[in-house]
Amino acid sequence: MPDLGFGLYIHWPFCQAKCPYCDFNSHVWAKIDQDSWTSAYLKELDRVAEETSDRVLRSVFFGGGTPSLMDGRTVDRILDRVQRNWRFENDVEITLEANPTSVEASRFSAYRSAGVNRVSLGLQALDDTDLRRLGRLHTAREGLDALNIARSVFDRVSFDLIYARQDQDIEMWSAELARALDFQPMHLSLYQLTIEPGTAFGDRFARGGLRGLPDEDLGADLWDVTQGMTERAGLPAYEVSNHARPRQESRHNLIYWMGGDYAGIGPGAHGRLTLDGQRWSTEAQKSPQAWLSAVDQASAETRVALSESEMCQERFLMGLRLVEGIEITPRETDIFSNNINYLKEIGLIEKVNDRLRLTPAGRPLLNAVLSRLFADQPPDNSLSKSSS
Repeated sequence: MPDLGFGLYIHWPFCQAKCPYCDFNSHVWAKIDQDSWTSAYLKELDRVAEETSDRVLRSVFFGGGTPSLMDGRTVDRILDRVQRNWRFENDVEITLEANPTSVEASRFSAYRSAGVNRVSLGLQALDDTDLRRLGRLHTAREGLDALNIARSVFDRVSFDLIYARQDQDIEMWSAELARALDFQPMHLSLYQLTIEPGTAFGDRFARGGLRGLPDEDLGADLWDVTQGMTERAGLPAYEVSNHARPRQESRHNLIYWMGGDYAGIGPGAHGRLTLDGQRWSTEAQKSPQAWLSAVDQASAETRVALSESEMCQERFLMGLRLVEGIEITPRETDIFSNNINYLKEIGLIEKVNDRLRLTPAGRPLLNAVLSRLFADQPPDNSLSKSSS
């Protein structure tokens, strides 16, 4: 199997406020003892390194939550331990997610000194009314100020926007996206608003709230506008929701989408590790306090061995998100032949040589394509479990 890269994901679970659309493992705590948390991260890094220290690290990603609430010293101590435990690729990518409300030039300078070389900024909208609707604590002006600070400190900056928001039409989104593109970003993450069960928006929607969300036709038109404008601006999509200039793709996320190995550190963090020829799914305790206690006692992580069938499905689930698609083996072609042929006939996927990929018409319908692709597949009972 080719080396698809090795990454490290570090989850900081704390936020200043919980956004109503967010289904990530994030928590609002009044006080955080950063020294205690740093010690726990260092202990987990050492544990994972005992099994993977021979790997060369391609990327580190601080996600959350709001990692830009971390002290510069916390990030510095973590990255110092990471560098002690693993060899880095020459162009290792070290990303930290940030929210505009926690952006300070001094803190960003400390992150850069610690080794962070890429920032992903959660602007989410450039309209004050919609920022309030999304539960964000910053204004559009504050968001753009934070972007300018980030660009003055880091060579590589990405930012996120959410579209298909309440009462948003094509003209409004086109103007907002044009404003974003005027900044000539290297990387953009553009997400259609999805209403997830278990979130505040999910509860509100179930009660008949959140009026003004786009219908299916308007959602499709907003998608088309997004693809056209970013393509013309030199930021074509390389993944369903991510756009980049050449060689500015997120190397860390490419590890996920291409099926590489990554270790997950922190409350609720997931990972995929191949050890002695067996691929494992890992998941950490979600509760911050439970995770902290478990790290002190032994390990906060549960592992599940993945079967061949599960690895195949994961590869399709992740790899088909990429514009280039995935390589498909003759055996897989045979197993999925009926569903592949159907999806080809209706113009949602295409097979070019040994690669299977979504067509432009299929990309906005990824979930429906995957549902059809895996329909009528026999259950796999070879899953074995163990914990550590």
